[in-house]
Order: sequence, then structure tokens, then C-alpha cells
Amino acid sequence: MRKFLAIFCAALALIVELAVAPRGAYARATAQFEALPLVRSRQNHLLVRAFINGKPAWLTVDSGAPVSAIALNRREYFRLKPTTAESKLPARVQINGAFNSVAIARELRIGALTLIDEPVVTVDFGYSARAARRVHEQEIDGIIGADILFPTHAVLDCERQLLILKTDPEVMGSFPGFDRRGLRAVPIQVSDDYNLYVNGSVNGKPAKLMVDTGSFATLLHRSFVRRMRIATRETQFSSSAVNLKERGVRGKEVGVIDLEGLIHDGLLGGSPPVAGLLGAETLRRHHGIIDFGTRTLYLR
Repeated sequence: MRKFLAIFCAALALIVELAVAPRGAYARATAQFEALPLVRSRQNHLLVRAFINGKPAWLTVDSGAPVSAIALNRREYFRLKPTTAESKLPARVQINGAFNSVAIARELRIGALTLIDEPVVTVDFGYSARAARRVHEQEIDGIIGADILFPTHAVLDCERQLLILKTDPEVMGSFPGFDRRGLRAVPIQVSDDYNLYVNGSVNGKPAKLMVDTGSFATLLHRSFVRRMRIATRETQFSSSAVNLKERGVRGKEVGVIDLEGLIHDGLLGGSPPVAGLLGAETLRRHHGIIDFGTRTLYLR
């Protein structure tokens, strides 16, 4: 049986108003920082325990998602409310060519961090849910995206499976005791759509990669692989993205995928081009740490 390993919201093509709209209010917490343990799923996603309107939820920490989202079939369970005209938020946003509704979580609690009236997108995670059932694990309830990770100056340690959040946005400085010794710092470029890119090279060819913890493995764009004449082999793995049909993947540690519809604004043909997604497996193997506060990726 083929395995469906979902790529959550990689390079969402969204209406920018949601990303730049007024943020949810921060409830004060006693601690200035909160370090939260993460669980790695069989789909190689990092999950954090959260509470939405008082109800427990499992959320994927997804650096490739510009906005946070909740599963469409869990909207009623979590008692999400629609947006209002007074909120100045759009009622819908466009994700990969289709429109999804925006809803409001009255209270979203992640550790000691509490967000009030937090906007989220409701998304059909059908492929992910089916994959979870096949491997007999808990289905996810949603994702935490860049719209929460950037304001909280989050630090995501992909090897140690740790998420550090700043619970008070007015506190200056970074998390104390963060050890960068032995790690190489790579500057992160943030696009207008809140996607994270780093410069690199593939077989000596300069290229950009999108830093995407929602991608189970590092995936290269199919046309880039063909131009570079990189050898591939068939595997049982496949992938999907929000509002897009299943897309075949070749290889496991580094896969091949068609990124048309996921990467926009001519970046796939840029100079250097976006060659693919820097995914969870590579980030774990090289002790990847994403510092959203300083916009830096640390690798060993």
C-alpha cells in the first residue's frame, strides 16, 4: 500500500491581508520564555500539544506555512467563530488556487503562551488524516505557521524536538542558554508571503531552498532535477499539499516533486532558482535549528 505523506501548506499562495492583519492579543504569562517538548509523528512531522478554546489539540509546527490552520472537520468541535466586518480580516484566503475560510479561535493556548481572538484558516487535511489512520496514529488538528512563529521569536530545534516561544513580545533578547557552538549560521530570507528561503547549491549549482518542516523529507523540483540530470529511482512514497492533488515522490531522503502551484512569483525560474524544499529529515539529521527572531538557520 502506498504511503501518503502530506506536505502541509508548503508555499501557500494566500491573500496577504491575513498575514499582516492585527495580531491576536497576548495574555501575560509569568515566564518570559516557554520551552515545549515536541512529538515526532510517523509522517516525520513535529507536533505540539495545544488547547483551542479549552479543548486539547495536536498541532504540527510548520515553518512552510505562512498562516496557522485548523482542520475543517474540527471547526465545530473547537467552536471556532467566523470573522466579522469589524475585525478587518478577510472572510476567505486563497491557498494554492482555492479559497478557504478564515475563522477565529477565542483562545489558543500553547504552553504558557495564550493568544486571544487568533485568526486561523480552516483547511481540509484529508490526505494527512488518511495517512495517520494507515499507520494507526493520532490525526492532527491543525498547524502552527509563521504568523505565530515570527511574533513569538520562536526557536525550533528539529533534532532535540523542542519549540521555544517568547511568551511576552515586549521582552528584549533571545532565549537564555541557547548553545550555538559547532553550528553554522545560515541567513534566512523571508518572502512577502512569509516563506523562509536559504541560499545553497545542488551538485555545485547555486539554488535556493524553502525551509519547510511540514515537508517529511527534502524535495527537489522535478524540472530542476531534469535540468541537472540527477538520477532518480521509484519508491512507494507520495505526497500531497493543501488544495492540490497527490504528487508523486521519487527517493526518500531527497525526493522529487512538482512544485508548480506551490512556489510562485517566478521563483522557480529565478537567479538562483528555488530548487526545492529543505525538509524535516535533512533538518533533523543536521541538527537544524530555526531561529525566527534572528531569521537564522543553524546547521551542523
